[in-house]
Amino acid sequence: MALLETKNLMKNFGGLKAVHDFSLQVEEGKITSLIGPNGAGKTTVFNLLTGFLPLSGGEVRFRGKLLNGLNPYRIAQMKIARTFQIIRIFPRMTVWDNVLVGCQNPKGESTWGALLQTRGIKREEEKNRERALKLLELVGLSQYRDQYAVNLGYGQQKLVEIARALAMNPELLLLDEPMAGLSTDMTFLMMDLIRTLKKNGKTIFFIEHNMRVVMDISEWIFVLSYGEEIARGTPTEVQKNQRVIEAYLGSH
Repeated sequence: MALLETKNLMKNFGGLKAVHDFSLQVEEGKITSLIGPNGAGKTTVFNLLTGFLPLSGGEVRFRGKLLNGLNPYRIAQMKIARTFQIIRIFPRMTVWDNVLVGCQNPKGESTWGALLQTRGIKREEEKNRERALKLLELVGLSQYRDQYAVNLGYGQQKLVEIARALAMNPELLLLDEPMAGLSTDMTFLMMDLIRTLKKNGKTIFFIEHNMRVVMDISEWIFVLSYGEEIARGTPTEVQKNQRVIEAYLGSH
């Protein structure tokens, strides 16, 4: 069953067709990847899916519900979370507080409740603290919970961002180049984390340039080149696709 689906997705920047007539399906409970050479339009697709850019055409549906025109906050409320190609964390907040930001109740709270610190709110805050700690344990950062995020290594900061996204309890997690800039050891750790998330019932859709990673953990792959789909299939099928080989290596 397709958890996320697009039909004839389009994005134009003036005369440039950044994404053209792109249709995809992300199956529930699967690890799906989106690959392509630099400038292929991959991050643009993520921005369209999550409301950070308006569509020029086509439609996006999540569990059959149309997302067209919704802002990022509303899309996040529908249980879609993402990370970014450039890390977006709060560097002068502790690791724990960074994750707590994602735990906040999206329905909000009454002004009187906030002022009076009702028992319900206090219980909610305690649950959020416990949840944030469990997520830090999941990504292997519990020992750094009281450190400022700016003091962590680059790979650890990426894990903080993933933990914060998971704090929203998403059904669909979009990861934009999670392996970029990581050491070999951290890359293996990130791969293991993605596999664990799948085992825990999360649906993962990610962009990645590391083809070894893509072929190792993906169950289905979409390939873009100059904003258009040139291939889709299993890792084995994509590896053998001549158009994919030419897009990455150039035709001779």
